[in-house]
Amino acid sequence: MISAVAEMYGIHPQTLRLYEREGLLKPSRTEGNTRMYTDEDLERLEFILSLARELGVNISGIAIILQMRARMEEMQLQMQGFVSYISKEIMARAYNVPADPEKGAIIPMRHRVPPPAATHTVPKEKDKKR
Repeated sequence: MISAVAEMYGIHPQTLRLYEREGLLKPSRTEGNTRMYTDEDLERLEFILSLARELGVNISGIAIILQMRARMEEMQLQMQGFVSYISKEIMARAYNVPADPEKGAIIPMRHRVPPPAATHTVPKEKDKKR
């Protein structure tokens, strides 16, 4: 409930409504249209309040910071996926497992070329005596 959350954080319920209008908070709602704040919503509110109270950041600045934070989290997930892929490639190469052709190789694999076939034969000992 908005009044309980407002009281818990020492802010006016209109402040929460403003944060919601500005897209900074997006609490879910019950069938009766009552706002329901999750733990994640409350953590986000704490972050918003720390930006506003401790650093003096205005609502526009908070919105930009939250967008940048979301983008950084997306990039972090992408990097984790990339690191996982690289690790699997390294392990596969360590055990001579060919790279997945669907995903492409990160480092081109060298094809092992067999040594050329001999063009002449070495005579055997008994052939040398003749």
